[in-house]
Formats: sequence, structure tokens, C-alpha cells
Amino acid sequence: MSAQQLADRALLNLGRGLKEGGYRFITPTPLTHERVYRRLATPLAMTLRDVFGWSMPFDQGLLPEALREELQQADVIEKHGALWRSAVRWSSLDDLLFAHSPYPTDQADAVFFGPDSYRFAQVIEGYLQQRFEPLKRAVDIGCGAGVGALVIAKARHDAQVLAVDINPRALRMTAVNAELAELNNLSVYHSDVLASVEGEFDLIVANPPYMKDDRQRAYRHGGGALGEQLSLRIVSESIGRLALGGSLLLYTGVAMVAGSDPFLEAVKPLLGSDAFGWTYRELDPDVFGEELEKPGYEQVERIAVVALTVTRLR
Repeated sequence: MSAQQLADRALLNLGRGLKEGGYRFITPTPLTHERVYRRLATPLAMTLRDVFGWSMPFDQGLLPEALREELQQADVIEKHGALWRSAVRWSSLDDLLFAHSPYPTDQADAVFFGPDSYRFAQVIEGYLQQRFEPLKRAVDIGCGAGVGALVIAKARHDAQVLAVDINPRALRMTAVNAELAELNNLSVYHSDVLASVEGEFDLIVANPPYMKDDRQRAYRHGGGALGEQLSLRIVSESIGRLALGGSLLLYTGVAMVAGSDPFLEAVKPLLGSDAFGWTYRELDPDVFGEELEKPGYEQVERIAVVALTVTRLR
């Protein structure tokens, strides 16, 4: 086995052990995580939830020696001064368990999971509950930890589900998470949006980054004036790949300016054809308010989470 395969195998074994042990952790926003940390004079893990959920440093005696050595050799855990720290985090979504990057998510290729992931899953589940037609092919664009792809693959075992991303770390995490969930109808592909995959899809889902991030971290930076560029590109490149009756579900955030929605105004011309029907709604009117203090957001009133659903009618 290659070093990467050994690392992925160790990560999978860890996930299985956590799952069998009843591990559960609901991941909050980074700001809430920071506030919880502030309560502690010196954060030190006392439980597996502290290690793999709260990303706290831990003493080597907290993990069994054999497990610690396996995780150390696979770089799943790493030295943190006199202590140790996990290089991954595990989050629960219903009965699924997702590996992703630890807190804080500072790396350029960090794989994020948080409250948006839960809302994104709810949007997909709501759609699938209303769709009774067969689902042959589906794709999750910018899959990250694989939330969209796993939710679809679990709900529709007969569907061929693709998870695509430009971030190799995200594809590795998704592959491990899918194997942990014992989902055999999911495949991962390195692709810039849909450039590397062919054919039409009955369902396309995406939860792209939508911030203006001066560090241009993959999971946050959406490009454009206010983070909207990638979302617009996904709409533009996806609607032509929908099968008849197929839908695009785009979950994204919009920086609202002077009472107007610049993303909606930009997307309307793309959807003017009577070949498509679409709906658009705000799911949460105000998220990540702390971003308004950052450069580039001086004219932004609020950041809203929205869901755009586009269906090919003919």
C-alpha cells in the first residue's frame, strides 16, 4: 500500500471504531467553537468528542497505544508541543459520520463541515421526498466532505452518484466517508465543476464557497466582487447538463447590498428560457455576520443563505 492508502485505511478504521462506540458530534460555526474554547483556561481533551469533535490537544494516554501508533504513522494525529492533536475531525449527520479538516480550518485545501452542511442536506432531503421519478445519475459539485453525494446515495441506492471537486483532500475525505457508510453507488472524480465528467444528470447539487476570502481558501472563496462568481458559474454550466425533468439544487450565500439581491439579479438572465422552471427562496436571512467587519464587505447589509432549484421542463 502507498502512504496515502495507509493513511486512508487508518482513517476508515478510526471512523468505524468511533461509530461502533456511539460517537456523535454536531459541528457548530467557527465563531461558536471559538467561544467554547474561551471558556477553558487550557483546552485539554478528556473524551473522544474533545479529540475528534472539538479538536482539542490530548495526552497520549487518552488513546490505546496500538491505535495511537497506527494514527501517528498515518499522520491522522500529530505532535502538538508536549501533547497530541488530531489532524481530522468527525461530525455526525443523522446516522452518517463525516471526516473533514480540524478546527481551525486555516489550510488552503481545508475540507469544511459545519451548519451549512446540515442545511444543505435538508434541502436535498426535502427535494428527494417530493421526487418520485427514478434517479439514474446525480452529481455533487464541489463535494467537500461528500455531504450531498452521501445523502443522495443513501436515499437512492439505484442511482449512480458522482462526487466531484478540484481539491484532492476533499476527494479523499469523501471516498473514506462513503466507504464508512457502506455506499457502493458513489464514485469520486477530480473535476473543475463538470469539466471532467460527461453526460446528463437527473440531479445536480452544489454547496459552493460564497465568501470573499482574502486568503482564497478553497472552501470559502467564491470569487467575484462578493463571493458570487462560482455560484453563477455552476448555474451557467449545469443547466445544460440536466436531463429532461432533472433538477439543479444550488445552496449558496448571498451578500445583500442596499436591500437588493445581486446574485438573483445576475442569475435571472440565465434562466429566462421557457425550457426551465425555477424557484428561489431565502433559508436564513442572516448568517456569518462577523464577515461584515472584513475588507470588501463595507456596503453589505447581511449575508443570506438561499436555495435555487432549476428544473428542465423540455
